[in-house]
Amino acid sequence: MNVLANLADGRPRTVSEIGVAAGVRPTTLTGVLDRLADKGLLTRATRTGDRRAVEISLTAAGARSAARVAQAFKGVEMRALDGVPESAVKQTRRVLKALTES
Repeated sequence: MNVLANLADGRPRTVSEIGVAAGVRPTTLTGVLDRLADKGLLTRATRTGDRRAVEISLTAAGARSAARVAQAFKGVEMRALDGVPESAVKQTRRVLKALTES
């Protein structure tokens, strides 16, 4: 689910980028990507300009699945944050973004 959620915006990512976003090592991710590819949810291709990098993209079926996963994650987030002041949520998001970018 985490891989699909990270690809839900439709932008292709390398295995390394997905690993960082999902918090797993690329070698661990290989099995997950194999299973998703076997189900017809994603494709792998060599990144233009860098033959060493493998780029992961969603298929049409993968995009539909990713949209459902992203919606489910959003629902969990909304329930978890119900009653938390919006200003606190925005500040927390700013802090988390700063932490992930450093």
